[in-house]
Amino acid sequence: MRKSIIFTAFAGTSLLISACGSPASNTAMNANSNRSNMAMNSNMNSMQSNSNMASDNPMVGGAPMLKTRDIIDNAVNSKDHTTLVAAVKAAGLVDTLKGPGPFTVFAPTNAAFEKLPAGTVDTLLKPENKKTLTGILTYHVVSGRQDAASIKKAIEEGTGKATFKTVAGGTLTASLEGGNVILTDEKGGKSTVTIADVMQSNGVIHVVDTVLMPK
Repeated sequence: MRKSIIFTAFAGTSLLISACGSPASNTAMNANSNRSNMAMNSNMNSMQSNSNMASDNPMVGGAPMLKTRDIIDNAVNSKDHTTLVAAVKAAGLVDTLKGPGPFTVFAPTNAAFEKLPAGTVDTLLKPENKKTLTGILTYHVVSGRQDAASIKKAIEEGTGKATFKTVAGGTLTASLEGGNVILTDEKGGKSTVTIADVMQSNGVIHVVDTVLMPK
């Protein structure tokens, strides 16, 4: 009878150990679980960090636009703005747009320049046409940092339209169409802001799909 009781006690202990695992096994499982959770948290933090970086530094022309860089240093990295950069260099505006500003630049893409009549860009890039080129480029620049929110607010306060004076001395008229900011130049031409609020250390860039022309 005593042997039977002892056997039963050992058998119960054996079943309990089998069900719960040995102390060493439990320790290993807990360690693995902790490592797995740490790895998962690390990956999530990394993904969140990358997401924040992407939102802080939007991609334009296949390159991140770093808000710690100035307008020129960012523009030269955009493959969609090689014509604009060449024009800025030809007009001698590099030092100006690397200055403290702040500036708001409506930046036409290469495709925007291609909409101009054939040969127009080549003609403008000639040294004898520097004054005309400078006038066109500075017509795309407004003093101060005008982000999308401030432009839309000005449009609302102007009952549908807002006028901005450019560095060239002319004016641009902004309006909203289907939620997009539309810029109308002095000749009646229209350009749509396709990428807004590309922040720079010395201002902000808004990418536009058409070259704006002064009178």
